[in-house]
Amino acid sequence: MISVVIPALNEQDTVADVVALALRSSAEEVIVIDADSTDATAQRASQAGARVVNWRDAHPLPPKKGKGESLWRGVQVARGDVVVFLDADLSQVHPEIVEILTQPFADPKVQLVKANYSRPMADGSEGGRVTALLARPLLKLCVPELAHVRQPLGGEYAIRRETALRLAFISDYGVEVGLLIDVARAFGPEAIAEVEAGVRTHRNRSVKELEHTAEQVAATILGRVGYPGIALEQREPVEGEAPDQSTDFRPDAAGFGKDKGAACSQ
Repeated sequence: MISVVIPALNEQDTVADVVALALRSSAEEVIVIDADSTDATAQRASQAGARVVNWRDAHPLPPKKGKGESLWRGVQVARGDVVVFLDADLSQVHPEIVEILTQPFADPKVQLVKANYSRPMADGSEGGRVTALLARPLLKLCVPELAHVRQPLGGEYAIRRETALRLAFISDYGVEVGLLIDVARAFGPEAIAEVEAGVRTHRNRSVKELEHTAEQVAATILGRVGYPGIALEQREPVEGEAPDQSTDFRPDAAGFGKDKGAACSQ
């Protein structure tokens, strides 16, 4: 069973189209986690056919601020064996994105699937500024085993629900890269698949907003490799034990992240 989870906060202009796209897929359920939107996001998502869950109703604990909190709560209410995450602000994405993201799970070793796509901006330049200028260079330095991942911060990806329940979820915008590192640490980099998904466009954010995102992403990467003095706000695993969060990755991962991670933590 496939569940699509769409975290949403004040995305009334685009959420209905994202829901409609998900409903045209093979997913058995489409869930919008509404983070107390003050506009018509919840109503439009419901009218489009989604199951809308206010994030306060998804779990008895009071919600923490951040996108990762919505994703974590979405995993709690989802029923599928595979959970597909889609951002609510998409204005263009591959029409078969759900199928593209779920096909690699035919391989039982695959735990996480990331979409790779072009991200053109209105002026013709390529988007993904935080990815290009911070996330990928920092991964290359600190976790070189993941340097090949083209969209480490992309909001379109899929994960086995059983795996998601065993992982910690960073509460803010570091959630995507945190899951990426944690899956690789727990299962090896080979457990992460990338799929081509064409072109993706969404609402562009201001430099001020991106500065906040960049800070969260940098803190997550550095925190995951043991850089001292970084406290990460996160939800702990629901089932089982979390992967080791020290600089020593699992023994059978061929020293994954140890050399560069140690260098980043000095």
